[in-house]
Amino acid sequence: MTDQAWPWPAGAATGIGSLPGTDIAEAQRVVLGELPALPHLPELPARGPGADLIGRTAGLLAELPVELYAGRWRVAPRPGRDLRRARDLMERDLDQLAEQAEEYAGPVKVQVGGPLTLAASLELPIGGRLLRDPGAVRDLTGSLAEGVRGHVAAVRRRLPRASVLLQVDEPSLPTVLAGRVPTESGLGVYRPMGSDVARSLLRTVVDAAGVPVVVHCCAPDLPLELIRSAGAVGVALDLETLTDLDPLGEAIDAGLGLLAGAAPTRAPSAGRAPTSAEVADRVRRVWDRLGFPPRRLAEQVVVTPACGLAGATEAYARAVLAACRDAGRRLAEV
Repeated sequence: MTDQAWPWPAGAATGIGSLPGTDIAEAQRVVLGELPALPHLPELPARGPGADLIGRTAGLLAELPVELYAGRWRVAPRPGRDLRRARDLMERDLDQLAEQAEEYAGPVKVQVGGPLTLAASLELPIGGRLLRDPGAVRDLTGSLAEGVRGHVAAVRRRLPRASVLLQVDEPSLPTVLAGRVPTESGLGVYRPMGSDVARSLLRTVVDAAGVPVVVHCCAPDLPLELIRSAGAVGVALDLETLTDLDPLGEAIDAGLGLLAGAAPTRAPSAGRAPTSAEVADRVRRVWDRLGFPPRRLAEQVVVTPACGLAGATEAYARAVLAACRDAGRRLAEV
């Protein structure tokens, strides 16, 4: 593979997105302090509906209002209170980012839910997931693409000196492709989505973003070639889910960047966060097994927690981010 420019500096570390707590100002301070090379916009799902992955992203959709019904997000006939709350939370988060990082001039990462995960989660007004209706899925993807375009522009306006990296969260991607998404009754499943259709949907969002995109999924059986061919510059995954390294090696060799989830999201029984040496060794072992030159490791790989940290304590989350940061620096010293 020829040398290429990556949208992050060598030895970078970042978070996946979610953090514990409800104070966005404090969460932003933690991120900017612990992840100076590649900070991200924190997500705080503990704040309730509209701060969760689906509600937060649904608030960005263009001309496709949503509402909460029986604890689930569904398409609504008109904008209402639930949608206003989701949008207000996002505006508050972006304003806080601008206030604390006004002069920041490096890459910054923001996260949105992907079209397949939204289709598997949002419900139609008549019941059932959008996934059951291919036309509705296409409309959803077009709406998301327009919303993503506007979201990236909003970040750029607030941080004019920064460069934006978009993370598309697709936790449901493998189950959608495999036909394992349960129907509303729980007695059946929705039909599997073809790889070509899924690739096209992802590509629509990637192209609309107009900035480098990484796709994140912590589930096993991640379709790495589909992600790469959809135009993503990188994939974020949990190293613990890898059972076969060959597909990852092929994707990396073809030019896909790796956000390597190498630190557990909750404290183990010992009760302490991993050290930076332990995190760095976890990444280095996988890289060595793949057989790539050590010099490429710090350039092509970003160190991250295994997944979001919303379920951790605030102290553990901060310690994990610091360990990832220092692990990235260790890997850059090779």
